[in-house]
Amino acid sequence: MVVAPRVVAIVPARGGSKSIPRKNVKPLAGVPLLAYSIESGRSARLVDRVIVSTDDEEIAAIARRFGAEVPFMRPASLAEDLTPDLPVFQHALRWLAMHEQYEPDVIVQLRPTSPLRPPGCVDAAIELLLTDPLADSVRGVVLASQNPYKMWRLQPDGALSPLLDTDGPEQYNRPRQELPPTYWQTGQVDAIRVETIRDKASMSGDRIKALLIDSAYTCDIDTPADWQRMEWTMKNFDRPIVQPQIREAALPTRCA
Repeated sequence: MVVAPRVVAIVPARGGSKSIPRKNVKPLAGVPLLAYSIESGRSARLVDRVIVSTDDEEIAAIARRFGAEVPFMRPASLAEDLTPDLPVFQHALRWLAMHEQYEPDVIVQLRPTSPLRPPGCVDAAIELLLTDPLADSVRGVVLASQNPYKMWRLQPDGALSPLLDTDGPEQYNRPRQELPPTYWQTGQVDAIRVETIRDKASMSGDRIKALLIDSAYTCDIDTPADWQRMEWTMKNFDRPIVQPQIREAALPTRCA
């Protein structure tokens, strides 16, 4: 008998956004921003649970309304402006192991700041990870619109130095068509083996597979201008996206 891997989607959503206050609960096209990420997990056939990791009671209440679990509240020390992803996910895994004796096989990260997702992309990331036993993780990427071979660093004395100096001299002077294609991590979806987080203390590991996503879905909301562009995009987008719906979490919630 083949046992299906246990897959948990985690939506990291802290309350202290500075650039856009209360960003994670602010309505985007009439729906709280984090609801798009919750629905992407809830609608994926390979995801068993969707958990929101937050330090904020309002975010927790909205998360439950859209069908996510909030079994714990994230410590304030893990919800600061410069808190990286790794300790947030390590905390979630420790809590689940300690309080529920539950350990998933795969963790899916669904960032609220990348709400524009094609249907099926979460399942596609999980399947790609599971079909390569050597892969530590899968990361959603799009073809970069600007090639970093033509990008520069500004030195303290005002001089420029190339951002990339590999693959031969003066790559920045070559025609765009001759440069190697490069890809940008969009933030829509990451699928990660639990042992990568637990044993390698990494959110990606050593072997990272690429899930190629249509560049039309490129989205990363960080500034008010980004938000305005996304409001326009939501009204005019010509491709299918995962749309949130109120589900009300069926599982009892616990806080610790």
